[in-house]
Amino acid sequence: MPDRVHAILVVRPEGRTPAANHLERTLAALAAQTRPVDALTIVLCGADAGLRNLAASSGAEGVITAPASTSFAAATALATPRLTGDAVWLLAQDTAPDPDALVRLAGALELSPPLVVAAPKLVAWDDRDAILSLGVSMNRYGGTVELAAGELDQGQRDGDADVLGADVRGLLVRRDAWTALGGLDPALGGADEGLDLGVRARLAGHLVSLVPAARVAVAGDGVAAMARGRRRARRRAFATRTAQLHRRLVYAPAPAVALHWLSLLPLALWRTVLHLVAKVPYRVLPEWGATLLVMARPAAVARARGRIRSSRRVGWSRLSPLRVSRAEMRLRWESDVADPDAPVRSELRFFVGGGAWAVLGALAVSAALFAPLLAWPVLGGGALAPLRQNVAQLWQDAAWGARPLGLDVVGPADPFSALVAVIGSLSPGEPSRAFVVLWVLALPLAVLGGWFAATRVTESSMLRIVAGFAWALAPTFLAALVEGRPAGVLVHLLLPWLFYAASVAHRSWAPAGAASLLLAAVLASAPSLAPAVVVLWSAALVVVALVAGRGVARVVWLLVPSIVVFAPLVWTQVRAGNPWGLLADPGVAYAGAEASATPLGRALLAAGFPTSDPGGWASLTGGPVWWVGLLVAPLAVLAVLAVLTPRWITASALIVLTVVGLATAFAAVGIAVSFDHSIPVPLWPGAGLSLAWIGLVGAAVIALDAGIPARVHVLRPVGALIALAALAVSVAPALTAQTTGTDSGRSVLTNGPVSTLPAFVAAEGRGSLGIGTIVLDPRADGLRVQVVWGGSATLSGQSTVEATRTSADEDDVELAALAADLVTPSADDVVSRLAERGISFVLLESAPAGEDDVIRGTRLGAATSLDQRDLLDPVGATSRGDLWRVNTAVTPRPPLDDHRLGLQRLVAAGSLAVVLIALLLAVPTAASRRVARRTPRIVGPNPGGTR
Repeated sequence: MPDRVHAILVVRPEGRTPAANHLERTLAALAAQTRPVDALTIVLCGADAGLRNLAASSGAEGVITAPASTSFAAATALATPRLTGDAVWLLAQDTAPDPDALVRLAGALELSPPLVVAAPKLVAWDDRDAILSLGVSMNRYGGTVELAAGELDQGQRDGDADVLGADVRGLLVRRDAWTALGGLDPALGGADEGLDLGVRARLAGHLVSLVPAARVAVAGDGVAAMARGRRRARRRAFATRTAQLHRRLVYAPAPAVALHWLSLLPLALWRTVLHLVAKVPYRVLPEWGATLLVMARPAAVARARGRIRSSRRVGWSRLSPLRVSRAEMRLRWESDVADPDAPVRSELRFFVGGGAWAVLGALAVSAALFAPLLAWPVLGGGALAPLRQNVAQLWQDAAWGARPLGLDVVGPADPFSALVAVIGSLSPGEPSRAFVVLWVLALPLAVLGGWFAATRVTESSMLRIVAGFAWALAPTFLAALVEGRPAGVLVHLLLPWLFYAASVAHRSWAPAGAASLLLAAVLASAPSLAPAVVVLWSAALVVVALVAGRGVARVVWLLVPSIVVFAPLVWTQVRAGNPWGLLADPGVAYAGAEASATPLGRALLAAGFPTSDPGGWASLTGGPVWWVGLLVAPLAVLAVLAVLTPRWITASALIVLTVVGLATAFAAVGIAVSFDHSIPVPLWPGAGLSLAWIGLVGAAVIALDAGIPARVHVLRPVGALIALAALAVSVAPALTAQTTGTDSGRSVLTNGPVSTLPAFVAAEGRGSLGIGTIVLDPRADGLRVQVVWGGSATLSGQSTVEATRTSADEDDVELAALAADLVTPSADDVVSRLAERGISFVLLESAPAGEDDVIRGTRLGAATSLDQRDLLDPVGATSRGDLWRVNTAVTPRPPLDDHRLGLQRLVAAGSLAVVLIALLLAVPTAASRRVARRTPRIVGPNPGGTR
């Protein structure tokens, strides 16, 4: 047994518990040792007066004061010159040894002279049966592996002895070995200090052993412990990763050190992806911080390698048997995964519960109603427009840069253009056909989304099917289909999935990542929902902070992708002094048959109908249609009654969702921020009604699920059937509108056009967006003029920045002058100015039906003026109007300058980065599925069930 044992006790206030409380117990435990320490040195790191008084009265041979930032390794180094004895015992203020701990540790050193490090069994401060640490090893990649952490102490580990290393707390080390090894490595950052000391001792030819009979209680908030708690997770991750990378450079063979150093940045990037996929994004910043710190400390690596070199007596192969093999790591992972006591959520029952049959039934109905559309190459009418001819041009429209409409407009694309590009990319050969297929699949997709959204509010398979059909029969959805509103259709298809993911986003990063992407897509389709989203997000943030604080970061993340994606558009509109333009509906500005801001129009909105023709009944009957709104009453009554059920909290939240959606629709119908030339176009109120419809259907399902006693359960299918039947009757004309064709006036969908420009121009511009066409259209309100780049004006090429401008800029003035000079006799060579601007064609559009004689005369005069231009060659009359071609050298459209090109890359990189992060978070993993299985599928309190 060592003749003299010198204890080093390091004290630094950490955590919420006062350090003095733990220090008192530790000093009392030292005084109660059956084999007392021979000398005690206390190192106070940033201690207060109370700690100083305790240290002064402890009988320590010396008290050293140090700054609060002093690490455990640095503190022990300060005390090393005062050591007097054969062994040094490493303690912190929260390490209280059992009375016989020192005698057992010292006995182990005496029995085996090659043994230089003896490690105790660390147990919980308040539970002596819980093992916190008993031996530490490494895997093949150098990662730290605790051998017995978190186990219940039943003596199962008392036979273990030979280990690679151990937790630094409570270690008893021979003094000569401590001096020869150079003590603890301060560059480890507070992690793996005991493991590193054991590795160096092993390389020096010594032994490291466990002494399970020696127990030391640790609280985990001392200076030698890793930072505990969720709030310190980043600090713990930073220390752990710093120690691992530092050891990798220190332990590597000399020729490989430089290669390891060069691989640190690529490795950090790869591990960032892994952290996001593993749903631990809080480790990303510590990963990069640790990497940069280790890379910037070559001197610390050199010193550590020098210590190993000076004391090494054996090869690294001696350590291999003590490492944890890949098979052992797999067994440990499988044992960690096994959790038989964890609650398992109910089965989804999509197939056995009839969900798949409901979707197939909706597909059959949709095929009967919309199948003729599949013969159309392009879907036209309403707010629809053709797409680009190839995927590359689609994504070019979605990028920041030169816009495809306007004389020389450079700026951000609407986020909706990216959504259009995603859909168009699903049909790379014919991108426009993707929207044809979307219209045919819209009904089954709506049933599918409604069914999955209903899984958050009910376990009943029948009610889930009811919710799916109720969502597909929403008046606002069918109105968007009939009026040709792609943004309205997309927002209705996306909202149930957003509800499905966002309602549980606080539970896990997987749904939070998916919900953040879906929210960006919803706002891209309906920016007018932004105020409602902010209100609901703020309410969710408050509720989660009060009820489940650990989910706040996930709720905050929900808005991040939307903020990044919309940032260029917000910057542009705010700089232009037009923030209201941010609410404009994307795509083609189209003023359809929206409900007006009159009392009758608002009554229709309250009933869920976004148009002045509710459900298409006015076009069908020509008579009064006030009764149509009453058909939605059964669903509304059920929703209101839901607040009287045991699940009134969830029902109330859904009612709030309905109210917010209705308020959005009421506000939208009275706001016009975009223009179709000089005609103001009000916001589409259907987006707000789709949001309200989620709450209405969800609350109605809760009423049927939780509001009907078991003894009268037959009322459940009866009530659901009545509500669905009434809803189906209310939208029957809109549902069947396409079967009667466009002549009936009930549907505006048409076959095409393939291009908004003549076929000659479409062929020329098929492979390039650099060919410009100036389009002239004399009307009663003046000469309408537009410049189109490429073969057609497209859905993805529309810009809300241009559609919402209320004042003319320099390009507008120049374009107006060019148009005026073109259609009036002038000696000015205006065609040369067109050529300098890159414009190759002039199109005088065909006269609309019902044009008066005055405008017809103006159109003929314009044609005559264009025919007289020497530098214009008439191509002839086309289906789109009269076409002329510029017969002089046309200057190509100038590319972006370096500044704008850099801005384009910055915008693209930022958007792609945040989308990639969200995608990685959304990717399901085995761990995320385990987390999901431990939580109920239904959200909100569920009396009689689980929460």
